[in-house]
Amino acid sequence: MYNESPALVQKIWDYCNLLRDGGMSYGDYIDQLTSLLFLKMRDEQTKPPYNEKRIVPKEYGWNTLLDKRGSDLQEQYEKILGVLSKKDGLLGLIYKDTTNKIKKPANLERLIHGIDKERWVSLDLDVKGEIYEGLLEKHSGEAKGAAGQYFTPRALIWAIVKVVDPKLNETICDPACGTGGFFLQARKYIKDKYGALDPNQRKRLKSFTFYGMDITSDVVRLCAMNMYLHDLATTKNQIREADSLQKPSDKQFDIVMTNPPFGGSKSPTYERGDFWTTGTKDKHLNFIQHVYSSLKINGRCGIVLPDGVLFGTTNAHNTIRQKMMQLCNVHTILRLPTGIFYANGVKANVVFFVKKRPPPPRMDNKPWTNHIWFYDLRTNMNFTQKRNKMERRHLDDFVKCCTAKRRRNSERFRKISRKEIEKKGHWDITWIQSDSATDGSDLPDPKTLMADVANSLSVINKAVKDLENELKGVI
Repeated sequence: MYNESPALVQKIWDYCNLLRDGGMSYGDYIDQLTSLLFLKMRDEQTKPPYNEKRIVPKEYGWNTLLDKRGSDLQEQYEKILGVLSKKDGLLGLIYKDTTNKIKKPANLERLIHGIDKERWVSLDLDVKGEIYEGLLEKHSGEAKGAAGQYFTPRALIWAIVKVVDPKLNETICDPACGTGGFFLQARKYIKDKYGALDPNQRKRLKSFTFYGMDITSDVVRLCAMNMYLHDLATTKNQIREADSLQKPSDKQFDIVMTNPPFGGSKSPTYERGDFWTTGTKDKHLNFIQHVYSSLKINGRCGIVLPDGVLFGTTNAHNTIRQKMMQLCNVHTILRLPTGIFYANGVKANVVFFVKKRPPPPRMDNKPWTNHIWFYDLRTNMNFTQKRNKMERRHLDDFVKCCTAKRRRNSERFRKISRKEIEKKGHWDITWIQSDSATDGSDLPDPKTLMADVANSLSVINKAVKDLENELKGVI
């Protein structure tokens, strides 16, 4: 996190305590705070040195809240929310279905004047993402079953973006966009890589580069706010509330970077003609197929996936892994440690691949994937959200190995041939000897171990049930 973040998050947390004392839930005070903060930050952006065009009508702007008290203040705030929710474009999306849930006028007044004392705009600070991450950390117990499921650690986003290597004028999609973390990091990466952009390049980066969807309304609003405040979107068509798996994407992209949510493993059955296998309710398998369909030829992807995708034994699992190796260059798999997500015990990986052109029918069906490079960041690694949070430095070696002109085997980085993978029948490959059996001084917290066991049992039980269901269909 940036140096400014701890103080920023503490201020927001103090406001949350104020709202929580008023009887609000976690989701409610996130909603109220972000609505007010957007008004304040947007007001700041209309003043020097930014001098941006006013998009919130003056009679409904931030300053109209500062000189009112009691019921007059509540009435004006509710009027603002009502007017902005009916606006066209991104502004209407940001305030969609937002209502005032701060029922005590004194609390609303204290909150507004507390926010007004600070200067919130910073061009290089992912304000919403940093606030969101800090709130999840401070309230992780309540967030595990809700907001935490779709939040990707900032350090991991940074590493994925570095390996995927976005370029100017490429289109970038996240079909499970959350608060827009991949977009903001990709924007920073592109601007750092190319330096000052000309007006046409800036326009393209803003209006024709980033496209995201999410099924959760509140998250879409957070993402839209984040994008607007970072000058990264101009229309609501770029950020949409939708089930991205429902139908094929209406356009194809140069890059897809995404972390499909881990909360619950099943989704509806999608009967799509562009899918390799239909009938599976495993949403991660469906997401892989959707991402493949959404990519242009030679399009690049980095996708976070649970362990079950790598070693599942159902026909759907086997078919999708085979199709991936046949039609894509699956070049890298990063085995992630536990303890980096807000949901305990999650075992996940990042799969990087390039979509290739299918061979003509007259040619042999030789797979595009000749080998896969595996990076094991899991064995003998111990991370927790509170005591040893994963940071960029922990991913430096992975990024260095992947971006080298010539890749080389190392202790944690190894090339596995297609023949070896086909012999094993899965992608769940490790080679480092775990020292946990001989050295008990560095064992993870017992709760983490129990969560790991529970997660593994859940994956096994699911695989067994899926296999039983497939066998019933055959019989």
